[in-house]
Amino acid sequence: MNDPVRLPSAFGMTLDDWIEWGQSRGQSQFRAKQIVQWLYEKRAKSWDDMSNLPQALRDELKAAFSLERLPVVRLTGSKDTTRKFLFRLHDGRLVETVKIPANVHFDGGQSDRITLCVSSQVGCAYDCKFCASGLAGFTRNLEVEEIVGQVMAAEEDSGESVRNLVFMGMGEPLANLTRLTKAIAILNAPWGLNIGARHMTVSTSGLAPQIEKLADLPVQIRLAISLHGASDEVRDQIMPVNKKYPLARLFAALEVWRTKKKQKITLEYILIEGVNDSLDQAALLAKRARALEAKVNLIPYNTVEGLPWKRPSERQQDAFLGALTRAGVVATLRREKGHDISAACGQLRLQQETAEGIVAASGK
Repeated sequence: MNDPVRLPSAFGMTLDDWIEWGQSRGQSQFRAKQIVQWLYEKRAKSWDDMSNLPQALRDELKAAFSLERLPVVRLTGSKDTTRKFLFRLHDGRLVETVKIPANVHFDGGQSDRITLCVSSQVGCAYDCKFCASGLAGFTRNLEVEEIVGQVMAAEEDSGESVRNLVFMGMGEPLANLTRLTKAIAILNAPWGLNIGARHMTVSTSGLAPQIEKLADLPVQIRLAISLHGASDEVRDQIMPVNKKYPLARLFAALEVWRTKKKQKITLEYILIEGVNDSLDQAALLAKRARALEAKVNLIPYNTVEGLPWKRPSERQQDAFLGALTRAGVVATLRREKGHDISAACGQLRLQQETAEGIVAASGK
């Protein structure tokens, strides 16, 4: 549903966009810099709060742009302080964001900063068989302001800056590449949210051409691959994207990435009992990781209601990790935070949509 009177969001524009908008109305670049300072540093809730702007300019901004934030439908917090936000978008759809506390293992290492897991789409079209995000189908891409707005809301909730950002929430980030890269520009810029590029990670299920395009982005962001199978035979069972971009094509794209970026690639690997947790898979995974000099982040499967998969025993998890480390691979095992608040991507949204009787646009 599109509201014809809905104003465009002020949080979907870069500084260059503001300069262009202002110059078309006879305003200086200085005014554009004042506007973004009010938006991101001072977090103005009203155009009238922008006291150093001329009244006529404030009136024009008020008529042209919205300062609306993402409304929170539910906010859950677990005993370990992991918090999960469920936001309602302007068209009534729902999207999730997870805030993971400092001093926990995440993305292949240990962070002493708050990490935010951000969504890029409503639902997902890639139908990974173990994931809750795609159970209700794909609805749409998130707009730039909806990506940026998740980070702003999490910061305003806690009063703390987010300094680690991972695009690992609902959806496939690289299927929304144009909006994603613009959001990254706002999140990274000193005039924006000022999150360092090296503290932003984009996770993909393996869209090889888009990986190569992202490699041309002139910032040193990090890349994580949702691998979850070390052979085409195993990966085909649980990740339909592998039929379009099998492992040979995917790893060719990762070699392109390596020539252009300095950071190590992370291979994300959700351990699913009886599917991909064998020591044969561990040996293949070690071989692939060594070829890329990649890190491996093992994640025991997070149970999703309605799906048949189970997490392996801790003994099997440890055996898989041991096989990797003995093969010389840098690997971590993340027994993830938030298991008690349905922190797996898409779970909270699915619960809420079921309760409200919302049906995805796909008809699923």
